[in-house]
Amino acid sequence: MSDFHTRTEMLIKPQGVEKLRNAKVLVIGLGGVGGYAVEALARAGVGHIGLMDNDRISESNINRQILATVESVGRLKTEVAKERVLSINPECDVVVYPYTYPTNELDISMFDYIVDCIDTITNKIALAKEAKECGVKLISSLSTGNRLSGTYIVSDIYDTKNCPMAKVMRKKLKEAGINELKVVFSPEGPMEDAEVVEEAGRHVPGSISYIPGLAGLTIAGEVIRDLI
Repeated sequence: MSDFHTRTEMLIKPQGVEKLRNAKVLVIGLGGVGGYAVEALARAGVGHIGLMDNDRISESNINRQILATVESVGRLKTEVAKERVLSINPECDVVVYPYTYPTNELDISMFDYIVDCIDTITNKIALAKEAKECGVKLISSLSTGNRLSGTYIVSDIYDTKNCPMAKVMRKKLKEAGINELKVVFSPEGPMEDAEVVEEAGRHVPGSISYIPGLAGLTIAGEVIRDLI
């Protein structure tokens, strides 16, 4: 047993460590939520991690994204994430996909689990459809913007409350014939008096350091428990 796995193996036993080492997890969206999910998956010893995002790190990401530092501004998130994973676990098989989902550059059926940290509802629905067709496990992050509450829970999307994104997604999922979807969300709902600005034709909510991390770590915990 290497020192890297010592504390983990004490908790989940050698067979649990081996399951994580053999697992293949794809994280789509490497922003605030996705970055922290990747961090926890890497430190748990997941042996094969796919990283998908076509975005570059900007200065406005620094307040909440673990991959964003002054030094990483301007770099592809996939490149920075790969470097970070390998600096934690050099034995991890990391593959980067610097694309926006959906893409023809990747067959998601090769993965055991997919973590959806996509921002746009249309693409989240498309991923839910494809994952269902492929029989791949999927967990989706709902919105973390305009929130100060640290309450994030795992639920089926049809059991969520106080989440505007979930409300829209439920309608579209029903239309697509998808009757269940595991999600992480905050039951507290967004702050009503929080400011929303428009950037590049879309509404951008406010954010703070710890909220995306709490959501990302909650997602990673669910994935890890499912895998072992």
